[in-house]
Amino acid sequence: PRGGDPLATPGLPVGPVTLNVGGKFYSTTLETLTRFPDSMLGAMFRGPRPAHTDRRGHYFIDRDGKAFRHVLNFLRLGRLDLPEGYSELALLRAEADFYQIRPLLAELGRLVAERRRHRANAVLHADVDCQERLLHFTVRRGPQNYGLSTCPLRIFTANVFCTDGQFLELLGGRLGRAGDEGSARSRHHLRLEWAPRPLELPEAEYAKQKVRPLRMAPPDGREVLTAAEFLEEVLKVALDQGFRVDSVFPDPEDILNSRSLRFVRH
Repeated sequence: PRGGDPLATPGLPVGPVTLNVGGKFYSTTLETLTRFPDSMLGAMFRGPRPAHTDRRGHYFIDRDGKAFRHVLNFLRLGRLDLPEGYSELALLRAEADFYQIRPLLAELGRLVAERRRHRANAVLHADVDCQERLLHFTVRRGPQNYGLSTCPLRIFTANVFCTDGQFLELLGGRLGRAGDEGSARSRHHLRLEWAPRPLELPEAEYAKQKVRPLRMAPPDGREVLTAAEFLEEVLKVALDQGFRVDSVFPDPEDILNSRSLRFVRH
């Protein structure tokens, strides 16, 4: 037709293309989708008009819509550009395999191998500090009878550093504090702060201190009351993940009495 692209395949769009991938919508170009002609997307958009469309006429692909963002970015950029700490490599590999984008599969294979090397050789360090705060508060002893009481509040601060970021995700999930206001986590550092409530401290006074207890994630739910209990949990997870206590730090006979532990994995 007059004004049309003489090289365009009949029935296929010549302008922007909108895809509905598992309920998520993406707009791109035919050139991007056909960057790798031998891929499923290349074949889909270079041949006859794709059969599957939604009610709006958008091309529908029944795959993971969230993961497709990274597939599309690879088609646009020609390189893999994942956010730091991306943890769904297995899913992304499955999607790349479905779309048969071989250069993407090769990049993911290299990334998986690199992460395995990093995980195989890892260092872990955990330390706990305890500060004591002396609290003064009034206690109602009877009708119009109030007295002054005091008690110490122990506030623990733990810092865990690990070259294997997945270990910190696992530990944070086990402690049930991933992402809450008493914790902070980056790729290689987990910081936790907590304070067990003394039995003699009323709950209302405890709430005023703006601190929280530390409990294991369900179904365990136990409260962590001491530095030794915290390091014991770190020790359990570390040993389960193939770490070994550093033979010179601390003395192996005094592990749980220490405030600091270091592990290695080879």
